[in-house]
Amino acid sequence: MSVKVRFAPSPTGKLHVGNVRTALVNWMFAKGQGGSFVLRIDDTDLARSTPEFEQGIEDDLTWLGMPWDERYNQSKRFDRYEEAAARLKASGRLYPAYETADELDRRRKVQLSRGLPPIYDRAALELTEEQKAAYEAEGRRPHWRFKLDGKRVAWEDLARGHAEVDTASMSDPVLIREDGLFLYTLPSVVDDIDMAITHIIRGEDHVTNTGAQIEIFEALGATVPGFAHMPLLVGADGAALSKRLGSLSISDMRDQGYEPIAITSHLGRIGTSDPLEVGASVEALGQSFAFSKMGRSPARYDTADLDRLNAQALHVMDYATAQPRLQALGADLGEAFWNTVRGNLTKFADVADMAQIVRGSIRPVIEDAAFIETALRLLPEVIDENAWSAWTSAVKAETGAKGKALFMPLRLALTGQQHGPDMAAMAPLIGRETIQRRLRGEAA
Repeated sequence: MSVKVRFAPSPTGKLHVGNVRTALVNWMFAKGQGGSFVLRIDDTDLARSTPEFEQGIEDDLTWLGMPWDERYNQSKRFDRYEEAAARLKASGRLYPAYETADELDRRRKVQLSRGLPPIYDRAALELTEEQKAAYEAEGRRPHWRFKLDGKRVAWEDLARGHAEVDTASMSDPVLIREDGLFLYTLPSVVDDIDMAITHIIRGEDHVTNTGAQIEIFEALGATVPGFAHMPLLVGADGAALSKRLGSLSISDMRDQGYEPIAITSHLGRIGTSDPLEVGASVEALGQSFAFSKMGRSPARYDTADLDRLNAQALHVMDYATAQPRLQALGADLGEAFWNTVRGNLTKFADVADMAQIVRGSIRPVIEDAAFIETALRLLPEVIDENAWSAWTSAVKAETGAKGKALFMPLRLALTGQQHGPDMAAMAPLIGRETIQRRLRGEAA
């Protein structure tokens, strides 16, 4: 059986770390087995869905390196949902209910006060045609509920192992609202059937929903796909993600300078037994993915880990990959420059500051004028890969300075900074003339 999965975001907002993790796990599972990844836009809520958010979803997935094999819009498939609804109505599995939200709330409160579970009592099934007509005459329009079998529904979950849900303990789910809007469940099942989805991969908060969905698959005479319910994300402290972090969008992260491979490596490996290291590519992440590596505990999302992976991705980036971006920043000073500074980058944009050190105007920091005057006098005539060692050895011999007392004053004078790339490699890039001016305290 060829694996086929789907990611079905709603274009009512930006993609954030939670739903991107779901998309990524689907993508890795499919691609790791030579399968297909379907992008299905859940835009049945026409009032809230926007073309801008839809385009943003496509842009984010493309930027992350997760292309799709098939793409659909649910808003173009209403006729299929109507057909499925008609079948379920004809078989008695989809029935009209006329209770208002207030009436249902009062019933739940009464049930709770009596120590009963607050599930729908199926009163609508007892309505006569005359009663239904009376409600219609009042201006009420029915919502449509799916009649559950009230049985134990079991499946072998790829992430959780054996799983069971007792649908007798659940309310019959509403599939169609009073205004005729299809809720998520029915379109999702119909699309999964029509698109031959083999596996549904999502968060463990959907486990209970799976019991009802399996019954809908069966009621429509379809083969039930496999399921995997992943542990949810939590913060670094183990608590639920804050609203701010939980809604952190991929476009925000791109604007903040995070590399796509850092994001996918982070989201693809947290909560698994794989080491939390940056992957060679998102394809390589897919090849190494397996649900057997996924733990049962919540996956901890720690921005410190993401920052580390982002720096790691930059440290191993080759010049050919970096060059177009260096040119865009006006910081393409050649391969030697890139190889020298990349190990000090945490975000790619930091390279502009490194380029400024080489060819820009910086303000030297002169802490010991006599020491720097000696260093200027001993400056070699030729600044090459061996010059730094020879120069600092000469300065050490004359001043007696060593360690930090030797190297820090020179770094401050030449870069204006306490930290940065290896000065032995930077000195030839800066050049002798510029070094002279900076040792004299000139902004150069």
